[in-house]
Amino acid sequence: VCHVSENVSEFLDVSPDDMIGRPLLDFFAEDAVHQIRGRLAQLDGPDAVERLFGMQILPGKETLFNAGIHASGRKYVIELERHTPEQRSDYTSYVRPMIARVSKATTVEKLCSIAARQIKALIGFDRVMVYRFAEDESGEVIAEAVSPNVDSFLGLHYPATDIPQQARQLYRRNMLRIISDVGEEPSPLIPQRGPDGELLDLSMSGLRAVSPIHIEYLKNMGVEASLSISILRRGKLWGLFACHHYEPRVLPYEIRSAAELFAEMFSFVLDQLLNDEAVVHANQARDLHDRLMVRLAGGQNLREHFSTISDALLSVIPADGVAAWIEGEYITTGITPNKEEFGKIARFLNTAAASQVYATDKLGDAMAGGEDLNPRVAGLLALPVSRTPRDYIVLFRQEFTKHVNWAGNPEKPVTPGPNGMRLTPRKSFEAWQETVHGQSEPWTTAQKAAAEQLRITLLEVVLRMSDAANVERSRANERQELLIAELNHRVRNILNLVSGLIGQTSHDVGSITEFSNVLRGRVQALARAHDQITQQQWGPSSLRELITTELNAYFGPKSDRVIIDGPDALLQPNAFGTLALVIHDLATNSAKYGALSDSSGSISLKIAETHDGALSIAWRERGGPAVQAPTRQGFGSAIIQKSIPFELRGTADIRFELTGLEVDLTIPGSHVQSFKEPEAPAAEKELITRPGNSETDIGDVLVVEDNMIIALHAEDLLVDAGAASVTVCASVEDALSAIERTQFSIALLDVNLGRETSAPIAMKLSEIGVPFLFATGYGDASVLSAQFPGTPIIKKPYQDHELLKQVRQNAARPRA
Repeated sequence: VCHVSENVSEFLDVSPDDMIGRPLLDFFAEDAVHQIRGRLAQLDGPDAVERLFGMQILPGKETLFNAGIHASGRKYVIELERHTPEQRSDYTSYVRPMIARVSKATTVEKLCSIAARQIKALIGFDRVMVYRFAEDESGEVIAEAVSPNVDSFLGLHYPATDIPQQARQLYRRNMLRIISDVGEEPSPLIPQRGPDGELLDLSMSGLRAVSPIHIEYLKNMGVEASLSISILRRGKLWGLFACHHYEPRVLPYEIRSAAELFAEMFSFVLDQLLNDEAVVHANQARDLHDRLMVRLAGGQNLREHFSTISDALLSVIPADGVAAWIEGEYITTGITPNKEEFGKIARFLNTAAASQVYATDKLGDAMAGGEDLNPRVAGLLALPVSRTPRDYIVLFRQEFTKHVNWAGNPEKPVTPGPNGMRLTPRKSFEAWQETVHGQSEPWTTAQKAAAEQLRITLLEVVLRMSDAANVERSRANERQELLIAELNHRVRNILNLVSGLIGQTSHDVGSITEFSNVLRGRVQALARAHDQITQQQWGPSSLRELITTELNAYFGPKSDRVIIDGPDALLQPNAFGTLALVIHDLATNSAKYGALSDSSGSISLKIAETHDGALSIAWRERGGPAVQAPTRQGFGSAIIQKSIPFELRGTADIRFELTGLEVDLTIPGSHVQSFKEPEAPAAEKELITRPGNSETDIGDVLVVEDNMIIALHAEDLLVDAGAASVTVCASVEDALSAIERTQFSIALLDVNLGRETSAPIAMKLSEIGVPFLFATGYGDASVLSAQFPGTPIIKKPYQDHELLKQVRQNAARPRA
C-alpha cells in the first residue's frame, strides 16, 4: 500500500500510518483480495474502471462495501464506499426501461428532454439539464427537468470559460463526477507522494476532490451537491448531463453506476439518431446527384446549367442566394454580393483548402472586410469545383439577428477573489441577454456533409465534360489531320496539273502573250470548276451550270449563240475538272477558228442519257468558216480527244466536217449521279464586260495582297483597264500608311495576310468612305463579311472580267 486517504480509519479501524508499506492481506479478507485481483485482470485500458458491490472486505466483520478499481500508472487505486443492504444491486434493471423510453424519440430535442426526466427520476436531484456544446465550446441548456419551485435554466448559454480545458479532458476520460457536499472538507492522501516521488493521478477516481474554483462556482449558484455525466459521441465531448441539488446529497454507488451506464447507452441512441438524420440528408444529396447527372448530361460547362444547379442546391441546403464564379465569369441568383465584392471573397477562399467545402456563419470575423457586407451577407458555404483556376459555387445567408440568453454576462466571466490573485468564478448567474449581429444561421453538420457530396458531384460533372471535350478535341484533331492530308493531296494534284498545262501549252503557241492568255484561260477554267464543286461541299455539280459558266466567261455577249438542249446531269467531282478543260478548249477553238470566230456561226450542244445510264454530249458547230483538219495535234486537241478516255474511261470522237466541228463525248454512268430537268433560263443574260472594252477611269486603286505573283497580276490588269495608279501593299501596316498618303477610289483587300487579316484596313476605309472589295481563296464566304455586310467578295484565282466589273461598279458608287 503506497497511499491511503486520511479518512480510511472510518472504514477499516486502522490508522493510515499503520497501513503504509503493508500488504492488503493484513487488512482485507482473503476472498476480497481474490475478487479484487480478478477484477484487476479484467481492466482493458488505462481509463477502465471495474466495480464490486456488496463485498465483505474486513475479516470476521459483516460490514459490506462497494468498491471501484482502476489503474493509475503502475499503481492500482481501490475506492471503498459502505454498502447499504436495503439498496438494490441489480442496477442494470434500472437502465433497460430508461433506454426503452428514450429510444422512441424522433428528434434530438425530444431525446434529450426524455433523458433529462429519466435521469431526474433515477437520482432525485432538483435539476437535471442536458447541456450541449457548440463549435466554439460554449454551452446551451437544450433540455431540463426541474423540481417544483426551482427556476428554469432552459435556453441559457454558458461561455466556454465556464469549463476549462483540463476539465473537458477529464470529462472525456471519466464520464461521471460527483460532489455530494460542496461544503465538505477533502481528505488528503498519506503520504502525498509515493516512493517514486510522483503524485498519485486520481483522474479516474470517483471520490476525488474537485478544484476549489469549481466549488466556489457551485456555491455562487447556491448548489449544495452536483453530478456531471459526460455525453460522448465517437470519443468527442458532445455535451453533459449537469445535475444540481440544493442541499447535500450522497448518491449511492449503485445509482451512480446505473446513471453512468444509462449515459453510455444514451450516447449510442443519440449517435444513431444523428446518423439517421445524416442518412436522410445523404439520401437527399444522393438523389440530387442523380438528378444533376441526368440534367447536366448534355451540357458543355457549369455556366450553362447554373439555374439547374442553384435550384438543386437550395432544395437541400436553405440559403438566401447562390453565386457561381466559373472561369472569371460571375453568375448569381437571390441575395448575393456584387462582382467586385465577390472578387475579394474569391481571393479569401483561395487561401482555404481546395479539396473541401468551406463554411462560416461569421464572415466578418473570418475575412478582413467581411463586416462591410452585413447585413446583406453574413455567412457563406463555398463548394470548390476546380483547382486551377479556382472556380466556386457559393451559397450565401443574410444576417440573422438573434437574442442569446446567457447565464450571466459572458464578457466578464471571472474576477479576482478570495483565492488570492487567482481567477475566481463570477457570482451573478442572472439571465443576461445579448443581441447578436453579423452572424447568419449556422450551417449544420448535415448541410456541410451534403455540400461536400454535391461538390464531388459537380467535380464529376466537370471531369465528364472535360473528358467529352477531350474526345471532341481528339476527333477534331483527327479531322484536321485528314483535312490537311486531303488538302495536301489535292494541292499536289493541282500543282502537277498546272505544271502539265504549262508544259503542254508551250507547244501550242508561238508567243509569250499568246502563251500567257491560253494558260490563264485553262487555269481559270479549272478554278471555275473547282469553285462550283466546293460550293456543293465537294459533291455532285450541274453540267449545265459548268457549260454556262465556262461559255459566259469566255464569250460574253456571244454566249447567246450557244444552244443547249436536253436534261441536266449531276457530275461527280472527279469528272468535273476533266470536263471543264474539255469544254474550255472546245470553246477556245470555236472562238479562234470555228463557228464563233465570226458573226454568223452558232453552236448546238445536246445532252442525253444513254440506255446504260451514261452521259452523252454532242457538240455541233454551224455557220462558221469552212473547217479543215489540223496538220498536227496540239495540246488542246489532245485534251478533247484523250482526257475523257484516259481519265474517265469514256469515249471522244472528233470530226472536222466542212459544215463545222462535230464532237461526240460519252462519260460512263459511274461519274454521273443523276439526270434532271434543266432549270428555267434567266429572263435576261447579264452582259459581261471584257477587259479593255471600257475607257472608264477607275482612279487610284489600293491592292493589299501578300502573294507577289497575284499582286503583280492584279496590278497589270488594273493598269491596263485604265486605273490612274495602283498601290500594292503586303501588310496591314503598309496599307494603313498608304491610306494616310493617298486618296484611293477603291481597294482590293486579300482577307488573310499571313498571321493577320485585312479587317483593320477595311475598318479604316469604312471610316473615310472608300469602297473596297474582299478577295479570298476560300470557297465559303469571307469571315469578315458579317462585320462588313454587303461588301463584294472576289474569289481567287481572279477572273479578269469579274474583277474589273466589280472594281468599276464599286468605284463609281458615290462615297459615304
